[in-house]
Amino acid sequence: MDNSKYEKHYSEDDFWGKLKKAAKDAGLKVVYAGLLLYYALQSPKTPMKAKIQIYGALGYLIFPFDIIPDMIPVVGYLDDLGALMLAVGAVAMSIDKEVKHKARIKLVDFFGADAARNQDIIDVDAQLVKDEVSVSLSKE
Repeated sequence: MDNSKYEKHYSEDDFWGKLKKAAKDAGLKVVYAGLLLYYALQSPKTPMKAKIQIYGALGYLIFPFDIIPDMIPVVGYLDDLGALMLAVGAVAMSIDKEVKHKARIKLVDFFGADAARNQDIIDVDAQLVKDEVSVSLSKE
């Protein structure tokens, strides 16, 4: 999926508005992946190429007319999750401990203390580790 065409739909206000409005419907994985990307975008350590990918993925999340409309129960956010996870994998090296920590704190704000220990979050973090290893190996 070419996320670059969605960059123009990203704004910080729209991102927070979407998360606040749709957090429960979107689910932990979507929100956590979005938060990881948001905080990686804020990090001065994230290279411009990665930021462009992040803008595209977050723009797709915000864009109201995507492949599967968000208003469709259960499956409405599957395409958003796919776009976010592709971007998380692509920018894995920019998602450091500080970014993860900030994302987890905000996740707890949205969903409560148990959210950070949810299996969905553990799965995203495990995938992130695999992506970091893959990127590291491909650079050798």
